Amino acid sequence: MKLRIATFNLENWDDVAGRLPTLDTRIAVVRPMLLRVNADILCLQEVNGQGSPRELAALRRLFENTPYTNFEIATTLTADGDAFAERNLVVASRFPIAGTRQFKHEFAPAPQYRKVTSVPPETAARDVEWERAAFYARIEAAPDNIIHVVNLHLKSRIPSDIAGQQINSNTWRSISGFAEGFFVSSMKRVGQALEVRMFVDTIFDADPEARVVVCGDFNADLNDVPLAAIRGDVEDTGNGDLAGRVMLPCERTVPESTRFTLYHQGRPNMLDHILLSRPMLPFYRRTEIHNELLHDESIAFAMDTKFPEPDHAPVIAEFEFPDA
Repeated sequence: MKLRIATFNLENWDDVAGRLPTLDTRIAVVRPMLLRVNADILCLQEVNGQGSPRELAALRRLFENTPYTNFEIATTLTADGDAFAERNLVVASRFPIAGTRQFKHEFAPAPQYRKVTSVPPETAARDVEWERAAFYARIEAAPDNIIHVVNLHLKSRIPSDIAGQQINSNTWRSISGFAEGFFVSSMKRVGQALEVRMFVDTIFDADPEARVVVCGDFNADLNDVPLAAIRGDVEDTGNGDLAGRVMLPCERTVPESTRFTLYHQGRPNMLDHILLSRPMLPFYRRTEIHNELLHDESIAFAMDTKFPEPDHAPVIAEFEFPDA
């Protein structure tokens, strides 16, 4: 049985009256991309909710007239049980989704930090909370093939707000203020990675041979701290007894010249990843990165009206399991 697991940041997938490009314009570009992805398990980021009660109406429009129409769909939810207005994490599966869970500060409490360049300077430390939960789905690909999927979207590299340090959203008053904003964002991103790693370890505690996939928009390259924290390579921990818990990056089987999912300031970046537990490795066959049409999202005049497609490329890992 072939099985394709994909991750794709859809970049603010929404349907807002009067906003350009329209949803129909975006669907015309993105639906063929999803058909090419041809996933059996699809992890999506930045899926916005619509209506009241809020649901994933724009995403369901995208799925119309495709095999994804019949997929089971699970998403992050508010305390009221609605989809979030912005940036939901979604898992869509051809196979039954046996259970889901979202977690934020459940395993790693929010650290406290006192901003020193804010105007006026903070006098007491405050909680630094992540902006998004991580999302887990337990998928029954077959009675004897349970796949544990973690979908995440880590904090971007954009500096966090520092009171009094920004002239506008794109202009900082001081380099020190910019640097502190960058530090706070890094704290959030690494903290999210820590919590995901702690959750993955609970899966291994219950089943050392668990088939685990962690995927999503990490906003980090392969050797950056968030990836290193989740991977847990023996070279980093120094403990060979933990080798069975290492998460392996699929992209290593992709030639380095084509190993990127986003262009920024003329440079290719690999920010979207699929990590596997060792029990998945015997069935792993290849990874695809559909980056042929990527544009540089940072250049002047790179508006969505000119580029209605997402600024991230989808990543797909293909497996072949024995037939039941």
